[in-house]
Amino acid sequence: MDDLREIITADPEVDRVIKTAKNVAASRATVLIIGESGCGKELLARYIHQQSNRSKKNFVAVNCAAVPEGLLESELFGYEKGAFTGASNRKIGKFELANDGSFLLDEISEMPIALQAKILRVLQESEIERLGGNGPVKVDVRLIATTNKELSGLVDKNEFRSDLYYRLNVVPLRLPPLRSRPADVEILAKKFVQFSCAKNNRNLKVVTDGALEKLKSHQWPGNIRELQNVIERSILLCEGDRLTADKILISEFQFSHKDFSLRPGMSIQEAEDLLIKKTLEFTKQNRSQAARLLGISVRTLRNKLNDPLEEERK
Repeated sequence: MDDLREIITADPEVDRVIKTAKNVAASRATVLIIGESGCGKELLARYIHQQSNRSKKNFVAVNCAAVPEGLLESELFGYEKGAFTGASNRKIGKFELANDGSFLLDEISEMPIALQAKILRVLQESEIERLGGNGPVKVDVRLIATTNKELSGLVDKNEFRSDLYYRLNVVPLRLPPLRSRPADVEILAKKFVQFSCAKNNRNLKVVTDGALEKLKSHQWPGNIRELQNVIERSILLCEGDRLTADKILISEFQFSHKDFSLRPGMSIQEAEDLLIKKTLEFTKQNRSQAARLLGISVRTLRNKLNDPLEEERK
């Protein structure tokens, strides 16, 4: 089966980004990858690791938006036995697991500002301290961070530490969204067709020009991840050996007036609750996808839903 971790592109801007990434891979410089969700930021981070002299060591990734705030610190730094109720054994954190390798902090804009100071210390001192620990533990990691937000804007709002931003922004790499890369839509679509056919035991021989034009005309708010999902769904529904335009089913994020309506006198809170409910129904309760469509973080969505797990970690 084909490896989807290979970076393929026909876009000059993406090609320039890849060349820059390769040039800095051998250094210890921190890299900040900026781009919309689903545009390939983690893939680029893995490429940097593979091109570095750390490629034989671990590549460890943590999604800051996916881990509840109360658990993120212990996930990153680990803890000693007895550090808190339920800590029956020592746990090694992700930073230690990445020692001598590369460590990806995915969507670092979602990291609580209080925890950002500890990340800054890792960068400055090359050491971490486990929760409940008696002293620092030396680590040697190459830090790569990704964000789908402009960190400089968050700094202006005092939502992100300026000193950490400057330490992360040593080598900024910006990945353009898929909608600005029509040539990549075609080559990626063909790659995903091959992958999906192998995965699902299908024998598709032709992707028609009409199908490719339909794919290229879409705006792809979910970027490469959305394209891959659309291709796999289309392959599963396709009969015969030709993928035609009518078999390309692209879900549009919209509600009918019957499903979603505002009424005079409805409070802002009621409107927000209704929008969240309908979005979760649309994504089949996929919180990550719902948060992306709503333009908020997964953690913010949990808070708005009064998630018990999130509440107890506060």
